[in-house]
Amino acid sequence: MFAIVCGVMARRDDPQQNGAELRDRILAALRELLRERTFETLSVAEIITAAGVSRASFYFYFAGKQAVLAELVRQAVGAGHQAAQPWVRAQAGPRQTLRAGIEAGADLWLSNAAVLRAIVESWASDPQLRELWLAQMATFTEATIARIDADRASDPAVAAKLEGVDVPALAATLTWTGERLYYLAACGIPPFDDRTVLIDTLTHLWLSSLYE
Repeated sequence: MFAIVCGVMARRDDPQQNGAELRDRILAALRELLRERTFETLSVAEIITAAGVSRASFYFYFAGKQAVLAELVRQAVGAGHQAAQPWVRAQAGPRQTLRAGIEAGADLWLSNAAVLRAIVESWASDPQLRELWLAQMATFTEATIARIDADRASDPAVAAKLEGVDVPALAATLTWTGERLYYLAACGIPPFDDRTVLIDTLTHLWLSSLYE
């Protein structure tokens, strides 16, 4: 059923393929399987079959299916950090850079919807995935704290607005609210399945919390 992955017929380990190619086939196989199945219902055997690799090759690169998902999540999170860089590095005004980052985040979640739905739906019940997702989300919170601290130091209006505010708690709230709304959008849940509504809502939330 999943013999074709990314348009290439899956086949058992091809001696002409290098390790990176085999590893990428495993990652691509799980990504494709998650479009039709939930992570918890998938077995390593099904991933191996879809990827067309041997069991030995699978376990050479990954300790289990959680490790495959973890790598896909890390790739998506890395792209998320790249999308947020204009705001994090204060490359322009907050209104412009925040909206651009939120738009890029929305596109990222939609393009990686199956993978990100899998981690959001699985981390609470799987200790390994729980540790992974909390750590990945913490990187966004930490980046947000750093930018808020920089704004408070350079902009008296921001410092006054946030006087007495628990900044780490605020940063975590904004980060986790974004995670939840992006997830709802990826699941096609109204009103956040409307990209404009999603972006407008998150942009308003961030701007009103930090700058307005």
